[in-house]
Amino acid sequence: MNIVVLDGYTLNPGDISWEPLEKLGKLTVYDRTAPGQVVERSLDVDILLTNKTVIGEEEIRLLPRLKYIGVLATGYNVVDVAAAKEAGITVTNIPAYSTDSVAQQIFALILTITNHAEYYSEQNRLGRWSRCEDFSYTDFPIMELAGKTMGIVGYGHIGKATARIASAFGMKVRVFSSKPQTELPEVVKTELDDLFRLSDVLCLCCPLAPDTKHMVNQRTLSLMKPTAILINTGRGPLVDEQALATALNEGKLHAAGVDVLSSEPPAEDNPLLHCRNCYVTPHVAWESYEARQRLMSIAASNVSAFLSGNPVNIV
Repeated sequence: MNIVVLDGYTLNPGDISWEPLEKLGKLTVYDRTAPGQVVERSLDVDILLTNKTVIGEEEIRLLPRLKYIGVLATGYNVVDVAAAKEAGITVTNIPAYSTDSVAQQIFALILTITNHAEYYSEQNRLGRWSRCEDFSYTDFPIMELAGKTMGIVGYGHIGKATARIASAFGMKVRVFSSKPQTELPEVVKTELDDLFRLSDVLCLCCPLAPDTKHMVNQRTLSLMKPTAILINTGRGPLVDEQALATALNEGKLHAAGVDVLSSEPPAEDNPLLHCRNCYVTPHVAWESYEARQRLMSIAASNVSAFLSGNPVNIV
């Protein structure tokens, strides 16, 4: 079997091994693939693996040998699944590999906003504390999380992990979810508008779908407390970025922490890169060493299951 990875660099910049996939066939790994290179690099390929490189209807039509597309991520919108199904191509994804890493990033963003540890560390490298007249100085109010309300939109793997951590911090946890019940007895199901109104910290842990695109918009932002924090580690288009930037700049929302944007990499004029109290990380929540190792292992297991005639994680 000829196996090609179209964009392997973000998964493996060199610190983990491709061996699990090398055992399954002749493996070729490209760090990155431009749109115009997809077909030429995939012509003699049985198994194609992609993270963010788009495999659309046209590419599928021009690749008659292709039998399998493995998405090296949980979201699979980069593949025209309907066209693949019509062509008899199996498509799989990698579910739940980065749950703990993403939940950890959510709280890294929250604590950056509430405690400003990196800011103070940098100030002290510049001699700020050494010149201080008192034993301490404070440039920002610190929000204590205990007793505050954590609102979570979506109660899948990441939502549940986030709820557990929030509960450990002593936060009151409310969720908006289609699931009939919550995992923790102290988690309260709440209608979406009420979640916006009540949350001191609101985390988006839901997938992108037609009914969730721009769920954070001018109207829903107007429901939030001016002291509240918004966190998005889900998908960039969950948020109307201009509306969020306006709310932050006008002091109608205290702060936001986002790991995803509507276009990645973002345009330099993306409003969230330049507005007040917005902390942006470059889609790194999934990228811990441990999560990437799990992703590699599951990707190889998916391919192995397909080759054995019993495919798993089909989308």
